[in-house]
Amino acid sequence: MVEQKEQTVDGRVERGARTRRQILDLAVNLASAEGLDGLSIGGLADKLGMSKSGLFASFGSKEDLQLATIEHASQIFINTVVRKALLAPRGLPRLWALCDSWLDYAGRKVFRGGCFFAATTAEFDSHPGPIRDRLAALMKEWIGTLEVAVRKAQEAGHLRAGADADPAQLAFEIHSLFLGANWAFQLHADFAAFDRARGAIQQRLTALTPTRKRPAPNRLRNADSRSKKRLTSTR
Repeated sequence: MVEQKEQTVDGRVERGARTRRQILDLAVNLASAEGLDGLSIGGLADKLGMSKSGLFASFGSKEDLQLATIEHASQIFINTVVRKALLAPRGLPRLWALCDSWLDYAGRKVFRGGCFFAATTAEFDSHPGPIRDRLAALMKEWIGTLEVAVRKAQEAGHLRAGADADPAQLAFEIHSLFLGANWAFQLHADFAAFDRARGAIQQRLTALTPTRKRPAPNRLRNADSRSKKRLTSTR
């Protein structure tokens, strides 16, 4: 009898978790295209064919829903971009992998509206409160990840250090190129923007790479070729 009750409870928990994922999968895509502020418990309930009371029980308030949506998007981003890049060796290969993974993520439109965080940070950057604070913290973590990757590349001797090679500055420049490519792609359907961003990042980092450590030209051409094939497949 006890075992049967435990199985019943486990089944309910599993169904609840599955329903929550279904809600948040829809929410992250809507928020990336229409904004976090456009999310509503009633609107999601209508789209999913659920009762408002059932959805309200999962989140409680609109702000709770928005925060849960941000966390869900963060996990998708980590799984799609960061974990994939961490498979590469430390140093310049991992930094290249982070850059390539981010551009691939934006070009494949993992979220319907392009980069979730580009859209939502632009929406909330001038609105103080818990939503802005959480977005700011996550973006700080991401920039920090790029900064650490640059520093590890320098420690490995793959990139030189110096006044023109400050890790924080390089992370800022790389992320700025990411945002520019996402903007051009979303606003103008400019598929070539990702190749331009890759080329600009390669040019900046190659200028800081000791000659003996520079990646072979055919490797860079192969990376560009792969990116073009990915972008072509999204047309």
